[in-house]
Amino acid sequence: MNSKAIGRPALGARIGKALARGFLGVYRTVFQLTGGKVGGSMMGMPVLLLTTTGRKTGKVRTWPVAYFRDAGNFVVAGSNNGAPRDPAWCFNLRSNPIAKVQVGAEEMTVRAEQVSGEERRRLWNMVVAQAPRFGGYEQKTTREIPIMVLRPTASA
Repeated sequence: MNSKAIGRPALGARIGKALARGFLGVYRTVFQLTGGKVGGSMMGMPVLLLTTTGRKTGKVRTWPVAYFRDAGNFVVAGSNNGAPRDPAWCFNLRSNPIAKVQVGAEEMTVRAEQVSGEERRRLWNMVVAQAPRFGGYEQKTTREIPIMVLRPTASA
């Protein structure tokens, strides 16, 4: 009998996913406990914690995401390191654009908007100018990498 269960990822893939989840959990905790003093940047880029609501599960999920500033807004690129699929947080933001971000010790509510056309080109050029690795991610995938603008909202 085949040791792989039908429709179930291989053991190595499941272990890799579990390790990634564990790493992200530790990263989030350390970021939150230190107010972003540890984890507030990664590979020379500033990082925020983005908390969204799952479009399918309704569960709250938090990811560290590199960000760029444009006026008073945060710009995030759904590069997923050039993978063929957008990151889960992009799908979540399209379904429910209200999210939370933590930048350093500051937490705020934001409204996400996926930009297109000339605005997307302008912001994509800004992202690649500040972080050339994103241009490499674009070369690895056939999809257009989504650009989301996170606009702080008034506190409730």
